Amino acid sequence: MAIELPFEKPLIELRLKIDELKRFTEEKGIDMSEEVATLETKAKSLAEAIYRDLTPWQKVQIARHPERPTTLDYIRGLCDDFVELHGDRSFRDDAAIVGGIGRMEGIAVTFIGTQKGRDTKENIFRNFGMAHPEGYRKALRLMKQAEKFGRPIVTFIDTAGAYPGAAAEERGQGEAIARNLIEMAALTVPVVCVVTGEGGSGGALGLGIGDRILMLEHAYYSVIAPESAAALLWKDATQGQRAADAMCITAQDLFRFGIVDEILQEPFGGAQRDPSVMVATVKEAVWRALLKLKETSEEDLPVLRYEKYRKIGVFTEVEHPSVQTPADGEQVSANGVKLHNFSS
Repeated sequence: MAIELPFEKPLIELRLKIDELKRFTEEKGIDMSEEVATLETKAKSLAEAIYRDLTPWQKVQIARHPERPTTLDYIRGLCDDFVELHGDRSFRDDAAIVGGIGRMEGIAVTFIGTQKGRDTKENIFRNFGMAHPEGYRKALRLMKQAEKFGRPIVTFIDTAGAYPGAAAEERGQGEAIARNLIEMAALTVPVVCVVTGEGGSGGALGLGIGDRILMLEHAYYSVIAPESAAALLWKDATQGQRAADAMCITAQDLFRFGIVDEILQEPFGGAQRDPSVMVATVKEAVWRALLKLKETSEEDLPVLRYEKYRKIGVFTEVEHPSVQTPADGEQVSANGVKLHNFSS
């Protein structure tokens, strides 16, 4: 049975009523086709109204839907002969990040992404898609291998964030993510990143520095999860909806800001409604992006990537206040504030 989201409740109730009328018709032999047709028209209109005007919080709920296609679903749909590679050659294999090599339209491509589970057992094995530092180091190993052999890289992002546990911190979680940012920025092969569900914090950014950033229609990408932001701002994690509305984290917001390059339309109701259609849409967009990037030389790729990220954000330069000339024994900061030396 499909998992329904809270805001879909009126639609669910209407569909249950339609099913009940159909069963009544079959069991009692009474023609209720006219009533069923009326309710089906009403259900279609209601569904269009719900999914046409989704709030940011509703999009977050869709992005987290457990039946959405996972990274491995996309990889298997995009390529042939996929061979998964394991381990960071330092500590262990992290199941929260998967990666390997496959052929896409005859071209060898390195695929990497965060992987969630379908049920409780698999989610525990995958750590709910939250990677440890060895996961990011595995990803970096595969990226450097791809660079060595001239293979383009495609990453898939769907994580609430990097694992925040003590063990991960002890093994250098922050350094591992920061290292990926540095190395990905300088890669001499094309990098296409696809945000398929949750794009949470540095855990997402550790796979998110690319030449093209694609984002599914109902995905979100944020410096922090809405509930965590609410806990910080209002000391109440239950205010996640309020935070989501204020944070501008939807695909439409990020496209408007110039952070993502393309929004990929999802099947009506979300990617989980028709995974095969969603996978086909992603495949077409990724292949189109790779063909375009193929025209760019190895020398130009890091330069253009750098310029892409430098353009993100809006700022205004203001004329600096005049720097005062310090008297003997005084120091003045760049903004003209006197600095006192208390050591004397």
